[in-house]
Amino acid sequence: MKKGKRYQEAAKLRDKANLYEAPEAIAIVKKAASAKFDETIEAHLKMGLDGRHADQQIRGAVVLPHGTGKKVRVLVFAKGDKADEALAAGAEFVGAEELIPKIQNEGWLEFDKVVATPNMMSVVGRLGRILGPKGLMPNPKAGTVTMDVGKAVQELKAGKIEYRLDKTNIVHVPIGKASFTEEQLADNFQTLMGAIIKARPSALKGVFLKSVSLASTMGPSVKVNPVKLAQ
Repeated sequence: MKKGKRYQEAAKLRDKANLYEAPEAIAIVKKAASAKFDETIEAHLKMGLDGRHADQQIRGAVVLPHGTGKKVRVLVFAKGDKADEALAAGAEFVGAEELIPKIQNEGWLEFDKVVATPNMMSVVGRLGRILGPKGLMPNPKAGTVTMDVGKAVQELKAGKIEYRLDKTNIVHVPIGKASFTEEQLADNFQTLMGAIIKARPSALKGVFLKSVSLASTMGPSVKVNPVKLAQ
């Protein structure tokens, strides 16, 4: 598929074959983001893992110091005091069983993250076929199945993002917006990579980080040297 003129111009800013150090890659990606909207900057990490094996999975969450630049709408499944706690923390939507038909039958999905108390997971489980494929299913490893719903909501609002291996053994994660400063993007990227390196499965004997690239929503990808990142 032929790329547009804007993309072709942006692609000239980087050498496709070169492996850049992270600060330089960030500067190029930021400069290449020339769309009329505030593009999201994403990191794409090709891992030396085989996600078909349970001991080679990585999944977790990390709070980016400067957030993602996106307003996060949080839905919390909780009752009683925990429902009050979620609302006080800033959750947009809080409820229990009554939300099931709204999501199942009416297709209501006007939220970005879902948190649930452990005792509500039997209810939330009924929505697995809808929430699962969209990456919205609460998960203990991501800190979204918890009794501390107030903290969970605050962290999500502050820029907590989830990372996980997809079927092609790649991790795709937003690290901010094109409007962020290079320093903010670098801080977020460094924080993300620290969490990923820490999550390295002990069962893995070979290369952990095969390749790392950064790209904006509409721009070309810029390769980052993975060697220093993995140290």
